[in-house]
Amino acid sequence: MSKLIALGFAFFLFFPVFETGLSKELFLSSAIADDDDGDDDGDDDDDSDTNSGQGTGAGSGSGAQQRTLPRSDRSASGVSGAGSIFAPLRRLLGAGDRPASQPRRTTAPPVLFVAGEIIVLNINTEDLQSLLDEGYRVLEQRSVVRGQDYYRLAVPDGLPLQDARDAVRSLPSVGDTDYNHFYRPESEGTTCVGETCAAFQLVNWPDPVRRDEASCTRSGAIGMIDTGINEKHPVFAGADLTVQRQTRDQRPASKASHGTAVAALLVGQPGTRVPGLLPNVRLVAVDAFHRAGRDERADAFTLVAALYSLAAQNVSVINLSLAGPQNTVVGAALRDLARQQNVAIVAAAGNNGPNGEPVYPAAYEEVLAVTAVDRNKRVYRRANRGAYIDLAAPGVNVWTAASVKGAKWKTGTSFAVPFASAAVALLRARHTEKTPEEIYELLRASAHDLGESGHDPVYGAGLLQAEGLC
Repeated sequence: MSKLIALGFAFFLFFPVFETGLSKELFLSSAIADDDDGDDDGDDDDDSDTNSGQGTGAGSGSGAQQRTLPRSDRSASGVSGAGSIFAPLRRLLGAGDRPASQPRRTTAPPVLFVAGEIIVLNINTEDLQSLLDEGYRVLEQRSVVRGQDYYRLAVPDGLPLQDARDAVRSLPSVGDTDYNHFYRPESEGTTCVGETCAAFQLVNWPDPVRRDEASCTRSGAIGMIDTGINEKHPVFAGADLTVQRQTRDQRPASKASHGTAVAALLVGQPGTRVPGLLPNVRLVAVDAFHRAGRDERADAFTLVAALYSLAAQNVSVINLSLAGPQNTVVGAALRDLARQQNVAIVAAAGNNGPNGEPVYPAAYEEVLAVTAVDRNKRVYRRANRGAYIDLAAPGVNVWTAASVKGAKWKTGTSFAVPFASAAVALLRARHTEKTPEEIYELLRASAHDLGESGHDPVYGAGLLQAEGLC
């Protein structure tokens, strides 16, 4: 009994410590579980939320490995209800936070691929007809450069998708086939709590670029595949920006939050709320995403079509602030673009946490994988780790455009990618003879080493350094 009295006294003495710890734990759990990209809607038109003293973040995971964590309700935080004050003490005594009859709410895991569909790279007429005879149906066909044809096929009713994929892979004329996987924007969407963004200075981005001097902004066109973009946002006034929609018309259009934020980092105009990294560069943006409820996603078939569409428009680098599972057809397209068409690909390392599995396209050999750090050069707490990480760049509390007008703070590996894409574009303009891999190696060699000495699974080669690019 004396021990219990002493424990109770200690709890009331140090209650503020318990309270602070609980609030942080609950906020992080909510942010991880929520896959909506922040609150960039009709009322998100300025940066007034930076003084609110509280983040409102929500993250969209890559899809393939996103963890499903329980949400915590308000009564468990110690904010409301007299009984909730004793929650930390009840934990110490082994009691549960709530009766068994009140289960925690959970978020459904994201859908990984389109049900009943596979995508096929190249197939001759005879093999295709054999599939049609077995009950397969051609939903869509697209032709890309050098005779490459992609098919979206519906599998026969009742046939397991894996069996269908394996059967089609066994046909002699088929180049490759896989599920029609979904890919998602890699951002948390967290607001900043009154901090000042120093992203440009962190990587020593050349001042002439920020002052809009043409001597440092000449480069080939940049392509990006993302959600929709608000082309009428004031930060794009005067920008050389082209937005193309790739998805099928009957699908609900994606929102403009994520794509607008990424595009603004690349080509936001000088003198606006978000001066971009390369304001004079031509940006070709493809909206390959659609909405399914609150889920924004791009299927693999549409992603491949978007990649080849950008390549046909002579971009030198493609920015992919998105992630998803490994897909052999997407991988084949990326190898073709990098090795045969000399296009550089830069992608987000993923937001699934230190124990998350590798995400794609970042984990493909031909792609430069970029993780996110804060202004103190600490890795983003939810960033993936692994041998495939190449570079680190600013991606925590990055100041960029909101969806309607104005600007706000954004967090996620998505927002680190534009820094690397812009650096690749400048280097490609200077070294036209070099391959994408040789350009990547120049950036890795000049990076500021962080973490363990040399390349490591947290920071890759280290923090991107842009000094001397001009």
